[in-house]
Order: sequence, then C-alpha cells, then structure tokens
Amino acid sequence: MRAYIENGMHVLPTPVKVWTTGPLFRHERPQAGRYRQHSQFDIEVVGEQDPAVDVEVINVAWYLFRDLGFAGLRLHVNSTGCPACKPDYVAKLVDYFTPRVGKLPEVDQMRLRKNPLRILDSKEEITQPLLETAPHIVDHLCAECADHFARLRAYLDELRRPYRVDYRIVRGLDYYTKTVFEIKADGLGAQDTICGGGRYDGLIEELGGRPTPGIGFGSGLERIALAMQQIGLDVPEETRPQVAIAYLGESAKLAAIRLVEELRDAKIGALLAFGDRSLKSQLKSAHRAEVSFTLILGEEELKVSKATVRDMASSRQVEVPLHALLEWLQDSLNRQAETKSELQP
Repeated sequence: MRAYIENGMHVLPTPVKVWTTGPLFRHERPQAGRYRQHSQFDIEVVGEQDPAVDVEVINVAWYLFRDLGFAGLRLHVNSTGCPACKPDYVAKLVDYFTPRVGKLPEVDQMRLRKNPLRILDSKEEITQPLLETAPHIVDHLCAECADHFARLRAYLDELRRPYRVDYRIVRGLDYYTKTVFEIKADGLGAQDTICGGGRYDGLIEELGGRPTPGIGFGSGLERIALAMQQIGLDVPEETRPQVAIAYLGESAKLAAIRLVEELRDAKIGALLAFGDRSLKSQLKSAHRAEVSFTLILGEEELKVSKATVRDMASSRQVEVPLHALLEWLQDSLNRQAETKSELQP
C-alpha cells in the first residue's frame, strides 16, 4: 500500500487489481512449514467497497488452490468490524476474560493486555474451553458492517460456495476491517491453513494516502511448495481470463455472479465488474483486460433468458440463449485458438 501511494496509483481506474511477490521476515517463532525469511505473494484489489469484490478475491484464492490440486478445501469467513464498532467489542472481550484471567496461560494473559483480539486465535489447550462461550464480534457489528457481512454471505450463498462463519478468525493485525477469511485444505495436518486475508479499508489513509478501501490475501510460496510436495501435486499450466461479464441491475448482478462461477467451473477464465458501474465503464474494463468476449446481462436479457455477447476484437454483438451460452463460448474460444495456431509460423 505504500507503493500504491508513492506511485500515484490512486489516479488509475478503480478497482486497481495488483499482485506482489517478494521476501518477508517473521519476528515471531516460525511454525511448521514456515521460515524466518520466506517469499510471499499477494493478491490485492484497491478502491472498491462492494462486497462482491470480497467474493472475487476469495474466489481467486479458492480457484488457485483448487487448480493446484488441493483437496477438501474449506472456506472460513468472519467480520472483524470497523473503527466504529470494533472498540466496543474489544471492551466486551476484555470484560469477559478479565475475571477469568487466572485460567489463561501466560501467553494469553499477555495477549489480553496487548491485543485482546489475538486471544480468539489462541492455540493453547487451556484457553479453548473459555473461547467457546466468548462473545462473537458478528453480534456487535455496526449497521454498515452488518450489512456488508450479510451481503457477502448472500453472494457466497448465491454461488453455493460452502463456507463456515468462524468467529475466531481475526487476522491479528489492527488494520483489518470487515471481511476476514482463511482457506484450509486436507492432508496438511494441524497447519492446514494455506492462505488468509481480508479487508483493510483504513490502511491507505493511515499511511498518508486518501481514504481508499482495499482487500487482499497472501500466501507463502515455500509453504505452498512444501504442501504440494507433501501430498504429491504437480504444477499445472498457466491460464488467463478469456471472458468478461457486464451487468445492469441487481438481479442481473446476481445472475452474473452465478455465471462467473459456471464459467470458471468449466475452465473458462472469467472476470466480473464491480461497483454497479455503467455499461460503458464495464466494457472499458473488459477491453483493458484483453478478453475475447464480454457477456452483457440486463433486465431485458434476463426476461428472455439470453445474453448479449460482444466480440471484443470486432465489436460485433450476438444474442445467445443462456442455456446454450457455455457451449457457444467453448466452440468460439476453440475456433479462436485454432485460428491463432494456424497463423503462427
């Protein structure tokens, strides 16, 4: 986010989607499969508060690890509130643990003094029974955070993405707001979390930039490599988005969210616009992404169960029945790939 500020990236069309990779250093004692110095990669989306962006980031992580071959993926989500409601919850947490402080191990007593939220993430056996009856932050959210979390869950439900509301996910760092999540996988023992992330709507402002929302996730490359080696996975070939979906209206947005999921399940890379923008703005974003086709969904298209498909190279548009859309796209993309192959020397 410092690089975002220092390079004037706030002037770019939002949302700004970036990835980073590089060395990081741990201060705390490294756990199994983690190192004092490690290489991490991050996926970040900056400049948009729409909870559909949260779903998009979660989906990037989900499909990444699914396509790498990890089995038994499990999504855990929570809301960590915002500066308006988090302090009151922290006070309630302190009130809950203070009369029980004698039952806490020394490490959790220190957490209670320095950062009470970290107690929720405690792995100490003595603390576990106390966590069962601790207050949950989702019961103490302000109206804005509660609405954001409800919409996030509605979008996940619309996708039929299995998830668990995990009241103990806090991600530890003070700059996290609203959505936090982790993805876990089978076959990795006790250290089964392979990535985690969340929203940090106040971080850029805290660093001296303009008020700008953001969300992302990170994962250690060595951690992924060791996990893949542990369960015998090979690295698949790289793919890129081929289709964008533009929508007009809330009902069309829900249909677009479902359609993105169907396309990705069929191994067709797909992008979705956010923030309920104009069609012109969504088409510009699709053009910048260099996709082959943009699928346009509006109230009229939904009434007749069709999508308007725009060929981004020729700007020609055709209407395709929704029930035949997947087959139409697969045929068209295959023809494009064959033509491109024939043109290569």
